[in-house]
Amino acid sequence: MNKNSKELLTAQPLQILIKLSLPAILGMIVIGLYPLMDGIFAGQILSERAMTAVGIATPFTYINTGIATLIGVGSASLLSRAIGEGNQRTIDKVMGNLCFWILLLSAIVTVLGILFCQQLLAVFGAKGELLNLSARYLRIIFLGSVFVNFAQAANMVMRGEGLMKRAMLIMAMGAGINISLDPILMILLKEHGVEGAAIATVTAQFVQAIVTLWYFKKKSEVVKIGLIRRENEITGEMFSVGVSAMLMQVLTIIQQSFLYGQAFRYGGETSATIMAATLRIQAFSFIPLWGMSQGLQPAIGANFGAKQYDRVKKIFNVFTISSIVLAACFWLPAEAFAKPVLKLFGLSDETLLLAVPSFRTMYSIFIVYGVMIMTMTFFQAIGDGKTAGILVMLRQIILFIPSVILLPLIVGTQSLWYVLPIVDGIVVLLGIQRYFATIGKMK
Repeated sequence: MNKNSKELLTAQPLQILIKLSLPAILGMIVIGLYPLMDGIFAGQILSERAMTAVGIATPFTYINTGIATLIGVGSASLLSRAIGEGNQRTIDKVMGNLCFWILLLSAIVTVLGILFCQQLLAVFGAKGELLNLSARYLRIIFLGSVFVNFAQAANMVMRGEGLMKRAMLIMAMGAGINISLDPILMILLKEHGVEGAAIATVTAQFVQAIVTLWYFKKKSEVVKIGLIRRENEITGEMFSVGVSAMLMQVLTIIQQSFLYGQAFRYGGETSATIMAATLRIQAFSFIPLWGMSQGLQPAIGANFGAKQYDRVKKIFNVFTISSIVLAACFWLPAEAFAKPVLKLFGLSDETLLLAVPSFRTMYSIFIVYGVMIMTMTFFQAIGDGKTAGILVMLRQIILFIPSVILLPLIVGTQSLWYVLPIVDGIVVLLGIQRYFATIGKMK
């Protein structure tokens, strides 16, 4: 057990928050810059239609993010609890098992993604040139699946060990490469500028994957890459914990397919453009909260594994209150300055006028998103993948789909922008109720 791991069990909750979450937040903001900058550069350098095309393609990149999260969160949860228990046998198996599943699942995604790219995008209602642009972007992203997935999943394991600063620096390097290459490739490739955006992203993730591989082979003190194989002893638990985190990513595809489909149905391409910009802003704002939850996961997992339940409660309280403050730092400026924020994505004239009230409505619930992600992370950290999975299913499917279909029919077109605030508000309340029920059983 290294110094970082010991501090998870002894440091004050606020100290853990500062040491783990600040670099994790910065690191996750860096990850969020990938799709955000693709959208901004596409809107400013190419066209509003190119920005919309990249926006429509982006939800399908969550297939890769979902795989990385499935393997990464599940492995990180196993690792942090094994550190708390002092179980070196499990620690030694984590990375070899991770590499096996990343290679297998990434190969499947690459083949199927390239073959059925246009059919997937057509689900969103994209047609003609918009469909063509989206497919050209997405095929290149799928080609780089193995690099994207390994870089992100292994980075989560690094964070599960408590090495937030190192994980953040590696992610920052990748983001710097992506942001630098984006405008250069878009300008050089001209009419193939959307491909340039995708090439920039894959190149950055390739470099990040190589550096991460070198770290786990040569530098890591606790976790090493040994024999790459399926470890039956830990695979089941890895999937049971990671599946709830994966569902939150992958089911976003279904969620956003309904949102884009309804936007095209009730407002045409203009409404879809507004939806693309709104979802990008909301996704980027969500990234720092996810980063804070990455600091919560090893802290809860290690202390739960060591049966220090009072510390589990104190750490959760500190992180949850802090997450509300962090959400407010994005929520207040975005609501107050919605117009200039939306203009960054190339929106103008009538589209911009329509976008401002719609964006403010959909974004109104963001202030409590930190509470939602902290409760889900709590259940993942203690190994209760079932409860975390139920909350995700309620948010992404069970409550969402009836609402997004029925509300516009019953109330009117504008109610489409109220769907997420209503659904997410209910999920936050249910998450809080389940947390108190679970914490009351800890002795």
